[in-house]
Amino acid sequence: MNKSIATSDIGESEQRLAARIPEAMAGLRLDRALVELFPDYSRSRLSQWIKSGQVQVNGCRFSPSDKVAGGERVELEVRLEPLESWKPQDIPLHVVYEDDAILVINKPAGLVVHPAAGNPDGTLLNALLHHAPELAQVPRAGIVHRLDKQTTGLMVVARDVTSHIRLVEQLQARSVSRQYSAVVVGVMPSGGTVDVPIGRHRVDRKRMAVTGQGRQAITHYRVAERFAAHTLIDVRLETGRTHQIRVHLAHIRYPLVGDPVYGGRLRIPAGCGDELRETLRNFKRQALHAGCLGIIHPATGEAMEWQTALPEDMAQLLEWLRADSRTHVV
Repeated sequence: MNKSIATSDIGESEQRLAARIPEAMAGLRLDRALVELFPDYSRSRLSQWIKSGQVQVNGCRFSPSDKVAGGERVELEVRLEPLESWKPQDIPLHVVYEDDAILVINKPAGLVVHPAAGNPDGTLLNALLHHAPELAQVPRAGIVHRLDKQTTGLMVVARDVTSHIRLVEQLQARSVSRQYSAVVVGVMPSGGTVDVPIGRHRVDRKRMAVTGQGRQAITHYRVAERFAAHTLIDVRLETGRTHQIRVHLAHIRYPLVGDPVYGGRLRIPAGCGDELRETLRNFKRQALHAGCLGIIHPATGEAMEWQTALPEDMAQLLEWLRADSRTHVV
């Protein structure tokens, strides 16, 4: 991808960001192009910065709706949230790997990644600042991608600004490998690909939805194991939209077990055993685990990959599904 990103500090709470708009973005509105280039910031915030003159394209001011041609250099001078509002907290972390440039974390269910309204602290970011205080000098404390609160699994964190930039570039170039295990309601006949755009739900702004006005989202999946009324699948993300796997699987009518937002009403298979019935009733989170992560190391250039086992609740769910399936014809 013809794109480079640079960053530099220009004040205690300000930062200058710069990027080259890829040719592939030709025809996009400026605000939508910036969302792709700078995923840490919302479209509304980027639009405000454009309107206030904090964004220049080839040295000129644009409006959010102006179309880009591709190849332009865009520069942002942005005011960041003061780091003193993000306090280190001694929250246990499962560190899978760490060196001077990166950390790889196995996130548990229930841990929010980044402080926000309703979750001002007690997050992964607060835990990272306690584990590695130098992360206070890195944008977003080194966080370059997220998992939903109730999704478990692997995340990579940058320990310095250069590593942060290079990891963000890999995400934007779709060269980061992210593979998930998911348990869905229904018996899938085969694997496939979901390629439909995702954006904010037009009524419930806390939810995402398949919409023609959304951003491109591509999810690949294959069947790993079938049960009487459920399927274990392996999922690979090509893009990384908010709630992407959850929305895409619900869209093709195979929602995740336990998904409180997109899963619909609880469905108990007819004739299933008491153990499976109770397990499904008590599974209160989406059955989704980011079990495999691959990157190019931002300092050494080495291809690296990590894997982590399913969390206990998903492993137990699969055991009951297997046991129940032995009494049915799958």
